[in-house]
Amino acid sequence: MSKIEVKKEAKYDFGLIGLGAMGMNLLLNMGDHGISATGYDTDPAKCELLDQEGKRTHLKGFHDITAFVAGLKKPRAIIMLVPAGKIVDDVIAELAFLLERGDILIDAGNSYFKDTERRSKELSAKGFHFIGMGISGGEEGARRGPSLMPGGDREAFDVIKPVLTAIAAKVDRTPCVAYIGPGASGHFVKMVHNGIEYGLMQLIAETYEILKKGLHMNNEVIGALFNKWNTGRLGSFLLEITAYIFTYKESGQQHFLLDEIKDEARGKGTGKWTSQVAMDLEVPVPTIDIAVSMRDLSRYKNLREQAAELYNEPARLGLVPVGFLNALEEAFYISMMMTYAQGMHLLAKASEIYGYKLDLGEIARIWRGGCIIRSAFLSDVAKAYQAEPALPHLLLDKHIQRLVANAETGARKVLSATVTAGIATPAYAASISYFDAFRSQRMPANLIQAQRDLFGAHTYERTGQTGVFHTQWVIEEERDHRLI
Repeated sequence: MSKIEVKKEAKYDFGLIGLGAMGMNLLLNMGDHGISATGYDTDPAKCELLDQEGKRTHLKGFHDITAFVAGLKKPRAIIMLVPAGKIVDDVIAELAFLLERGDILIDAGNSYFKDTERRSKELSAKGFHFIGMGISGGEEGARRGPSLMPGGDREAFDVIKPVLTAIAAKVDRTPCVAYIGPGASGHFVKMVHNGIEYGLMQLIAETYEILKKGLHMNNEVIGALFNKWNTGRLGSFLLEITAYIFTYKESGQQHFLLDEIKDEARGKGTGKWTSQVAMDLEVPVPTIDIAVSMRDLSRYKNLREQAAELYNEPARLGLVPVGFLNALEEAFYISMMMTYAQGMHLLAKASEIYGYKLDLGEIARIWRGGCIIRSAFLSDVAKAYQAEPALPHLLLDKHIQRLVANAETGARKVLSATVTAGIATPAYAASISYFDAFRSQRMPANLIQAQRDLFGAHTYERTGQTGVFHTQWVIEEERDHRLI
C-alpha cells in the first residue's frame, strides 16, 4: 500500500459513526482538545444534540452519510462506535462506496478479534487502512480520557496518533495509549482486559457475599470498608465505584438501590471469548472461567429459588477469627494478583502464537488510567515487564513474589471459614488453587497420563528419558476379572 498523503481541503479532521453515549462523549472529548470532528447517526435528534453540545468547539452532526464523508479531510479517518457483529460489516459496506483508497477506518467497538482479522484483510485488499481499537473507560472515560488500545495498520496509526494521544487519559502526564501491534492485536488485548474485568468483579461480588451473608454487615458498613480498602494497595476504579454503589439511594427513596436490583448478571460475551480463546491456546485462566460460569449460574434464578427451599442457606460465618477483615483484604489482594497474572499469561501466549509482539509493560502502563480495570497494582505489573520484557509469567517476578507471600496466609483463613460456613467463594478458591498448582514442582498429572494410557493407550512420557511410551498395564484376562 502506498504511503498515506495528508490533504486538507475539507473542514473536519476526524469522523465518528454512532452517536450513542460513548460516541457522543468521545466527540466532545475531541472538541475539548481543539480537534475539528464530525459525527454521523441515523437519528437526527442525536445529530442536533451534538451540534448543541459542541457549539463552543468545532463539532458537527450529520444524519446524511454522504455529506458526513464529504466533509472530512483526506485521508479520511473514521471511527465506528457501533455494536459488534453484523452491524460493523453493514457500516463498512455502506462506507466502501463513499471512501477512497488510503482512507482509514477504525473499529472501536468490542469486536471479536477474528472478525477484526478478516476485516483487516478484506479492507487492505481494497486499498483501505484498518485499525481495530479497544476502548476502556465507559461513558465517563470517553468524555474525560479513556485507555486506548489501537492495533493493525501501523502507518494509519501514525496518522491518527496525535488525536488519540490528545483524547486519552493521562497518568504522570503520559497518555494511556500505545500502538499494540499488527492485525487484531488491539481487539485481542481489549478482550483479555474484559476477561480480567470479569474476574475482578466476581471477586468483589464474593467479598460482598462474605460481608453481607456471612458477617451480616449492612450496606453503609460495607461501603465504608471498601472506601478504606480503596485508599491502600487495593485502590482501583472498580472498588471505588463499588463503595459508591453501597451508599446510593434514588431521589426521594429511603432504601438503597442495590437491594432492589435482581441478582442476575449479564454480559456482552467478551468474558466468554476470553475463556474460549484461553482454552484454544491452552492457557489456564480459572478465575476468569469461574467468573463467566457464575454469571451464567446467576441467570438460573428459578432453579436457585427451588434449591433454596430444599437446602438451608448459611446464616453467618459463626466464630470469626481475630483479624478476619485484614485476612479478607489479603485474600482479595492475592486473588486480584492471580487474575491479572492469568490475563497477562494469556497475552504472552497469544503474542507468540499470533505474532503480535506485544509489549506487556506498555499494555499494563496504558491500563493504569482511564480504563475499567485500572488499579494501583498495575504499576507493579508494568514495572515487572519493563524490567524484564521477556518475563514468561508475572508470578516469576521477584517483587511480585514478595507481594504474594505477604498475602497468602489471609487467603487461606478466609477460604477455610467460607467453605466451612457454606458461603460460595469460587473465584477466591480458583485463584488460590491456581497459585498452589502453579508453584507445584510436581503435579498429579502423571496419574492422569497413566489412566489415559491404561484405558485408551494414549501413551505418556517418562522422567529422565526421551521418547513416548505405552504400557500393557494388565493382560486381558486379568483386566476383565478386575472390572467385574
